[in-house]
Parts: sequence; structure tokens; C-alpha cells
Amino acid sequence: MFAAYPGDLVFSKIDARNGAVGMLPASIPKAIVTSEYPVLIPDPIQLSPAYLGILLRAEHFHAELQRQASGTSGRKRVTADGLLTLEIPLPSLAEQDTLVAAYTDAIERAAALETEAGEIESSGLRAFQAALGVTPAQPLSDRPLFIARFKDLDRWSHEGVLRAMLPPMAAGGIQSPMARLGDLIADLENGWSPKCHDQPARTDRWGVLKVGAVSFGTFEQDQNKELPEQLKPRPDYEVKVGDVLISRANVTRYVGACACVRTTRPKLLLCDKIFRVRFRKDSLLLPEFLAEAMRLPTIREQIEGCLTGTSPTMKNISKPSLLGLRLPVPSIEYQKQLVDDL
Repeated sequence: MFAAYPGDLVFSKIDARNGAVGMLPASIPKAIVTSEYPVLIPDPIQLSPAYLGILLRAEHFHAELQRQASGTSGRKRVTADGLLTLEIPLPSLAEQDTLVAAYTDAIERAAALETEAGEIESSGLRAFQAALGVTPAQPLSDRPLFIARFKDLDRWSHEGVLRAMLPPMAAGGIQSPMARLGDLIADLENGWSPKCHDQPARTDRWGVLKVGAVSFGTFEQDQNKELPEQLKPRPDYEVKVGDVLISRANVTRYVGACACVRTTRPKLLLCDKIFRVRFRKDSLLLPEFLAEAMRLPTIREQIEGCLTGTSPTMKNISKPSLLGLRLPVPSIEYQKQLVDDL
């Protein structure tokens, strides 16, 4: 066992190539590590710990670490000697402090802009919801008792009964008709999850999406794993522009996360933890509208009331439960107007 103190550089031999390198923060006055985590002490005369901490997160530094890794595929390591051979830009201490101050200021401004953007996005979603004429259902504890029929339910539970039997309350705006998702689309299909490499697929290789590709409401094509060369791809599962993808498994807040594919590189395959919506030719739903409607609190309440799974880090929603979701369905023209406004 070895000791490490604030300002010391600590890295994981196995995971350094994946970015597991960092400075021990002041909030940890003393740490104990095993020999799998070498401890390096920066020279304070030449190197500012804050500057080095930023440098370690740079993409080119991670690329150099990956080149230093050696060993078998699943157990490649970066040694302390290997890390010490890396070259880094070394301006004067005064210049390092200037760079750190500029970086810190930029990060703070970015955080403020992100907070502002989040508030604007929330405001837009509230306006979107109000224009549809629905508001979140009142708390379940305030509901009166009533009788429910098994044939009307997709899943038997106290909360599931309440959510299924009691419609959302009306609000201002146009009261949109409600319909089951299963009555509005042709089908939901999920893909294929073979054993893949850990790294994202190279430009000319096939990749399989990870659930993170849709978790935050926008399609992230870099969230994929490269398909091994010995496995034959399944082109029927290739993701296309215009697809609407829905996560069927994740932590609670990301199950049912939905994204519309506006742009994508070729050779990306759907995984079995993501559904793709198959729209009818005469569909009453715009793909972009469905992607936004899936974020409504009324829809999220229905989704979270249907989740299964005992692990808090992996919940699931079944295809019948998703098809049973009730959502507002205004005219196609009004859907387009709402999406454009949002």
C-alpha cells in the first residue's frame, strides 16, 4: 500500500488508456492506494498542479496514453516508466497560471450558459405542454378510491392502476385528443447486442449503439462499440436519418428516453436495449413531435409507473407498456407548429 497527498498524480495501470489519470484533490488530505495505482509527485518549481490537472484531460494526452499501453487485449497496462516518457508542453509557471485562470473563467462562463440554456429549455417544454392542453396528473395520494378492471390494464400495481384509469387534467390551450401509442404506429423493433470491442467504431467499421446514444434526448452517434471483424453485420438494423429511437433499459430517469436521428454516420446498428419506431404510411404522428412528446411529465409518469427490474441501475420497460402509453395527438399541422415553436 502507498500513500498519496493533495497535488500528487495518481493513475490506474489498466484504465489509464481510458482516461483514469488524475490529481488528488485538496478535499482528500491523504489516500492509500495499491501498486496498481502508481503515485507521481510533480516538481512544484516547474509544474503547477492545477495546470497539470487540466493537461491530463486533454484529448491528445489520452491518445498518447493509449499508445503507451501494452499487453493482451483485455489487460493492457500503462506503466509508470511509460507515462514518464510522455512529453508535455511546459510554459513558465506564470504562463501556466495565466492559462489556468483563462480555462477556469471559460468553464465558469460555460456552466452559467448551460444553466441558462436549461431554464430556456424547461420553459419551452412547459409551453409545449400547455399548448397541448395537458398538465401533470395530481399526486396519487390525493386520488379518491375507485374500481379498475384487469382488461383495461397493461400491468397490475396500485400506481399502475391509478395512472391508467385517471387521465391528465386539462389545462389552458387546445385540449388535444388522447390515443395509445400502439394505435398510432406500426410497431416497435429492437436490435442486436453482440459482444463488441470497447472502443467506438472507426469510420470504415460497423458499430453497435450503446444506450447512451439516446439517453439525453438527442442522438449521439459516438456512443457505440465497434463490431468485431469476424461478426457479420445485420444491415436491417442500420440506423437511418429520420429514425425515432426509444431506450427500453437504463436507470429510471433514462428509461423511455427518446431521440430523433437528424444526422448520423453510416454503419451504426441498433442494439437490443433501444427500440426503433416503425411509423405507418398514413401516420397521425410526426417523428419530431413524438420525440418531444415523450419528454412530457404526463408521459414520464406513465413510463415510470410501468418499469420492472430489481436493480436500481438497470430498469426495463416492456414493448406492451410502451405501446400502451397514452399521449395527446393534435392535428399534423398543429404538431408541426408546436415542434417549430419549441
